[in-house]
This record gives sequence, C-alpha cells and structure tokens, in this order.
Amino acid sequence: MPSPYLSIENLTQRYPDGQGGEMTVFENASFGVEKGEFVVILGHSGCGKSTIMNILAGLAAPTSGVVKMDGFAVSGPSLDRGVVFQNYSLLPWLSALRNVTFGVAARHRDWTKAQVIEESRKYLAMVGLEGDTIHRKPSQLSGGMRQRVSIARAFANHPKLLLLDEPFGALDALTRGTIQDELLKIWSGTEQTVFMITHDIDEAILLADRILLMSNGPFARVAESVEITIPRPRNRTDIVEHPNYYPIRNHLVQFLGQRSREMAGTPQDGTGPTRPETVRIDKTAEPEPEPAARLRAVND
Repeated sequence: MPSPYLSIENLTQRYPDGQGGEMTVFENASFGVEKGEFVVILGHSGCGKSTIMNILAGLAAPTSGVVKMDGFAVSGPSLDRGVVFQNYSLLPWLSALRNVTFGVAARHRDWTKAQVIEESRKYLAMVGLEGDTIHRKPSQLSGGMRQRVSIARAFANHPKLLLLDEPFGALDALTRGTIQDELLKIWSGTEQTVFMITHDIDEAILLADRILLMSNGPFARVAESVEITIPRPRNRTDIVEHPNYYPIRNHLVQFLGQRSREMAGTPQDGTGPTRPETVRIDKTAEPEPEPAARLRAVND
C-alpha cells in the first residue's frame, strides 16, 4: 500500500516538567493526509494541536518520530509549506499587495515584476480584495481584510501543503462565514492539500474531508479519523439539512465533551505507533425500513 502524501509517523513530544522529570504532551501519533485532501484537527487546549502544526511547518522539532511529505522528511521551514496564523502575521510596513508579492517573488525568482504583480492581484481578487484596498497597509485594514491578505499570500505561493492555525478565530461570525466560503472556493479550484486547526465544530464539518480528533493531554493521542460524508460543494445554509450533518456533529460533541477526557493521562500500551480509528457515519447509506417496520416505529 503506497504511503500517503503527508505521513506523520510515531510522533511524540515531551517537555521538562520543572521537577526533574518529563511531561508527555502526545505520543506515538501516526496518521496520513492524501494529496488534495482537506483535513481538520479538533481537540481541547493543551492536547498538542499547535505543536503538531509547528512540527509540520518545520518551526519545531519533535522529541521523536518523523514527518514526511511527498516521500521526504520535513526539516525546517520551506516555501513548500505555507502557514496562515490566527494573528495574520503580515509585514506592517508593506501594503496588502506587496505583502503578497514579497512571497511570490521569493517563490518564482525567474518571473518578471509584472508577472509577480499579476499573480498577486489574481489571488487578492479571489478573496475579494481589489481596487485601492490592496495598496493599504495592514494597519489600515480590518481584521477580516488582513486575514484575506494572509490567505491570498499563502495560496499565491503555491505551497505543496497549506497549514491553517485557527485562521478565523479572531473574526466575527459574519466575516468568518464569508472568508470560509472564499477559502472553499479557492481550495476547490487549486486542489491544495490543507491541514487546519480549529475549535469550531460546525466550521470543521463545513470545510473538511476528514476530522482528526485528539484526546486531552497529557499523553494525548490522535484517537479518531471521522469522514465527513456530506457531498461537496457545501454551504452553511444547506449543509444542516443533510441527514448526516447532525449524526456527525453529535459524534464530535460527544467525543470532545466526554471521551477525550476519559482517555487523558493514560500512557498507551506498547511503544509502537497508534493510528486513529476510522469513523464513517452515513445515514444515507442505511436501507429504508420495510413499510410494516415504519408503521410499528410510528406507533411506538
């Protein structure tokens, strides 16, 4: 069986506990992400989601284990991995356009200035930024506009892997919904591989192909991989009408509210990698009951 495009193998992170020992944040995490897949990871604060994200970005090194992308081990930051942070991380002295061209020029060193500007403008337009707005500096933009610039910059660099670290966490509900739609529109047109952290269950269901569920720390683990059995394209007004929506949502709420706590603080048996259990909830695949059975159900 071929390896997935992004392969996380036996990943463990420990830190000194300040008392001469060690605290295990997570251990033996092993999972994969296929090329073009949109995967979201959910878990409570302290379970190690952001640590995993930093390791994937090459910004941190694990205590043990390895991350491979396209068959090669990840080591240090790279233009092949783009990151969108919650706090925008724009260069404050540059305009929105120049924040994007800065990365595009670094990615495509053989391009002319006109090509770099054209590509940058294209992605800014994809997130709804055109006209005089793109010449404003970040301090002159709203929070939603800044995050649009961050997303445009990330996609314009054509990374092999796009990492989203709670990119909409600081936005109001209306702005968040608009940018989620724009993110889906760009992603569907680029077949970008995306790995995203969020605390928002409804956002995860809307965006993801799969949701990885982490138990609470210490000794956290990636316990389940939940397939989102709702067809694309999706939008927030229609998705709640799909028969799989609430069964999937209820499963996620139950895991995060109860089972993630029950798993916390317990080392795993053995020393080998632990792959998440695959969960597929699909009410549309269940056969319809016979007429007599339906009648009995109504009478009951």
